[in-house]
Amino acid sequence: MLIGLIREGKVPADSRVALTPAQCKWMHLNRKDVRVIVQQSSHRCYSDKEYQQAGVEVTEDLSMCDILLGIKEVPVDQLIPNKTYLFFSHTKKMQPYNQKLAKAMVEKNITLVDYECLEHEDGARIIGFGFFAGIVGAHNGMFAYGQRTGAYQLDRINSSKNFQHLVHTYFGLRLPNIKIAVTGSGRVAHGVLEIMNLLGVHEVEPDQYLKKEFTYPVYVHLKGADLYARKSDKVYDREDFHENPETYDCLFKNFLQHTDILMNGVYWEARIPRLFENEDMKRPDFRIKTIADITDDMYGSVPCNIGDSTIADPVYGVDRNSLEKTAPYIENSVDVMAVGNLPNELPRDASRYFGEQLIKYVLLDLFAENSTLIDKATIIKKGKLNGPYKYMSEYVN
Repeated sequence: MLIGLIREGKVPADSRVALTPAQCKWMHLNRKDVRVIVQQSSHRCYSDKEYQQAGVEVTEDLSMCDILLGIKEVPVDQLIPNKTYLFFSHTKKMQPYNQKLAKAMVEKNITLVDYECLEHEDGARIIGFGFFAGIVGAHNGMFAYGQRTGAYQLDRINSSKNFQHLVHTYFGLRLPNIKIAVTGSGRVAHGVLEIMNLLGVHEVEPDQYLKKEFTYPVYVHLKGADLYARKSDKVYDREDFHENPETYDCLFKNFLQHTDILMNGVYWEARIPRLFENEDMKRPDFRIKTIADITDDMYGSVPCNIGDSTIADPVYGVDRNSLEKTAPYIENSVDVMAVGNLPNELPRDASRYFGEQLIKYVLLDLFAENSTLIDKATIIKKGKLNGPYKYMSEYVN
């Protein structure tokens, strides 16, 4: 079995990898039937030389490989026909900006296993970069609030060598008496909570968060039952919510007048009610000054996400009345951090974590003849939509 690590071709370039040099070496030592080959790259977070030192072949041509592993979407002109690919395709919601990619994979007789669709039996995602997206997003959100208020100073993450070095930059930092709302219950939220704890922000219960002000920084962690209630009986049922989200109201509006910073980590699709609406931003009691929209859905759960920002320039403003984009940190605006590739700010840490999950939970099934896990995550199989994804027929045709 030949596995190829492809060079990331999407612009801006992403430096993360699916397997680190050490993980490739481990594969060669423990799986004699598997060999990993790496495509040459000048912008990968691990250099070609590091892979070669680990005993991994580095070459330009991957046409001999059975399986090709990437991270972000593969440009259409770089797809190799008749191959099996694993990457984040961002197509299962029928995203318009990736429709050409989906069509091309059908036309080129490609098999696509999407990392996003790899799930445990209970529907929980198996693999992803969400934890490090949460870490970087939370840091960027705190950075933005410090820039707006001048109450404290945080450096950008790209000035840190790794996560361990980043932690050391928090020592001695004193935050003002702010209130932070963290939404979501997955890996993203766990990453945010890691930063909250490292910064010494105290967790409080929702009822206390809504009733009082504090003499120290606090956060509230809002999960499904805190955020949504069925319209008919005001109850939250997780399975019913995921099947019929349009029958629920969002309760986050209760928190708008009590929150300084919103760290958003909720999953969103078009039927799910937004955390708030644009009209809410015009309310005099709308207190939020900074939004880290870590899940980053344009016009999604955070309606004032009006497009991606970048790692180089992560924050923009949105005028509360006109709802138009402005410079950040100005009067009567809300600052929005909406970077689509947040883990790329800590690429080595994120890649190590990702590769560990890939080896532990996915690769054995990938090598097996018939794996339910892999089949459920296969959007396209040899140029045809796989069973669970037939709803995408018009999208790809």
